[in-house]
Amino acid sequence: MLTSETNKTLYEQDFYLWIQTTVKLLQEGKLEQLDIANLIEEIDSMGRSEKKELKNRLIILIEHLLKLQYWTEEKEYNAKEWRNTIVEQRRQIIYLLEDSPSLKSVVEDVLLDCYTDARNDTIRKYQLPSELFPAQSPFSIVQILDADFIA
Repeated sequence: MLTSETNKTLYEQDFYLWIQTTVKLLQEGKLEQLDIANLIEEIDSMGRSEKKELKNRLIILIEHLLKLQYWTEEKEYNAKEWRNTIVEQRRQIIYLLEDSPSLKSVVEDVLLDCYTDARNDTIRKYQLPSELFPAQSPFSIVQILDADFIA
């Protein structure tokens, strides 16, 4: 018989097998055999991963919106690629929000930090003058996610 302690050992030795075992135990209702501490940790980690993915996609999307709107010297040569990235990031964000609608409230909470990171990253990556991009986001969340905005 599997105990929660042997299940905990399984977590440390074979993560994939631990997942399979945990799913089976849940399906069978054998809650006393679950490794509750690691199960809680993994579920919490999944939530943080979803939020992190949303933030990363927003940062990439905003970087490309900034370049497309403000970096006129490179626009002629790079606009097509920037637009492609914008379209893809928007699509992936929509998928994330469809799978986890509660993340919609997170978008507003992280927008300021994402804009700041996107702006600073773009300035550093391309060694651009900081005054090229506004210090505050010129884009609303509605514009950022609108498929027809700067497309």
